[in-house]
Amino acid sequence: MAKRSKAQTEQTIQQILDEALKQVLSIGYESMSYTTLSTATGISRTGISHHFPRKAEFLIRLDNNMASIFIDELDFSDPSALELSWMEALNKPGFCAVLRLFFSLCGYSSREITMFKAIDMARDLANAKLGAPGLSIFNDLLGRSAVVLLAQASEINAQAA
Repeated sequence: MAKRSKAQTEQTIQQILDEALKQVLSIGYESMSYTTLSTATGISRTGISHHFPRKAEFLIRLDNNMASIFIDELDFSDPSALELSWMEALNKPGFCAVLRLFFSLCGYSSREITMFKAIDMARDLANAKLGAPGLSIFNDLLGRSAVVLLAQASEINAQAA
């Protein structure tokens, strides 16, 4: 078998990462697996695990992408704009998927996943652009989002029963 070029390898890695991001946002990190990635990409599970030996590596590599998806929905021009844009973003699947992932990682004990850029960057932007009021609103919105996501999950579970 001929050796693959560096460009081919990078293309394969990018294909896997693109699908991993799509699945994290659509079915969630917990449901994404080497099997679901293999089925979607046509790359063997062994081939995927060669490039990503641990599932946590997908999150590490996709951290910037998820931060962009999250932060691009927010308006940091003033505190009320931040609150309004956040509440509107709670109706967008990508934004909610990033939040669900953040909450699922709270208390995660992996040394590989030490921070989640989406939340950290948004908190830093709120603080830098809006000061203490922005930071206060950010913290409030994060808590309110947890309640909204729990209510959505309860509603989905009730419908499934």
